[in-house]
Amino acid sequence: MEIDPFLRSIVGLRASVPEDAFTATTLGTVREGSGVFIRDGIVLTIGYLITEADEVWLTTQDGRAVAAHVLAYDQKTGFGLVQALGRLDLASLEFGDSARAAIGDEVVLADGTGLSVQTTIVTKQEFAGYWEYLLDEAIFTTPAHPSWGGAALIGVDGRLLGVGSLRLQMVDKGEVVDVNMSVPINLLPPILDDLLTRGQSSSPPRPWLGVFAAESTGEVVVMSVAERGPAAQAGLRRGDVISDVRTEQVHGLADFYRKVWASGSAGAEIAMRILRDDRDTWVRIKSADRNDFLKKPQLQ
Repeated sequence: MEIDPFLRSIVGLRASVPEDAFTATTLGTVREGSGVFIRDGIVLTIGYLITEADEVWLTTQDGRAVAAHVLAYDQKTGFGLVQALGRLDLASLEFGDSARAAIGDEVVLADGTGLSVQTTIVTKQEFAGYWEYLLDEAIFTTPAHPSWGGAALIGVDGRLLGVGSLRLQMVDKGEVVDVNMSVPINLLPPILDDLLTRGQSSSPPRPWLGVFAAESTGEVVVMSVAERGPAAQAGLRRGDVISDVRTEQVHGLADFYRKVWASGSAGAEIAMRILRDDRDTWVRIKSADRNDFLKKPQLQ
């Protein structure tokens, strides 16, 4: 695949976050990754790189540095947008159709330094993240790119299929391999205009608990809770096993999220039954809008 012409649309991204930011302890105060130039000075990236950032710089393939301003971070998809404050003089990378990308397709994952990895889609499947995040169908590729955050997943036609989010391990044909998870680009067009004009999707924010959870043999186990978050205020603890949401039994992490989100919009009270020290107990968590805990972008 001839990929070089498309690499120029991918930029390096460096974001600085205040030390007192809500996400500073978990994501750090200096975050580096990549972004993709998509239109009118707009760069698409993965949102955790720019959450609460008060300073963003973009670096082009020819070494030019341009300041940027955070426009939006969509909690549901994980996409983030920044606006370049100077001319990038780049061609927009056109969107492909991630729904048509198939297992076995050869693709490229490329970062803002110009490093590209020819890789293969090994699966497209549901992904549940421990930070209250769920994709119905994420794209997984191998071999893995060493600098995946915000990297561009590009198809054989040179169109953008997704944005790199994570590096994970997966069993493929009986072997444990490193894979990258990318967020499919088809999730962006339905919300893009809202993100550009409002800074967020027009759909109501989901109820957020501030729970970091993992799935173990089908059970949802609390690993930790966000300081000052709703779950912490309700007394949820590390090691609690969440067995029910309202009157419905929980079957895995993805099911837990769907049941919480089905309880209403942010602010809804979520009743949960938990197992703690071999005893059942109920807790009621007053959910919140996650964005209310985050520092808002300030125009540079």
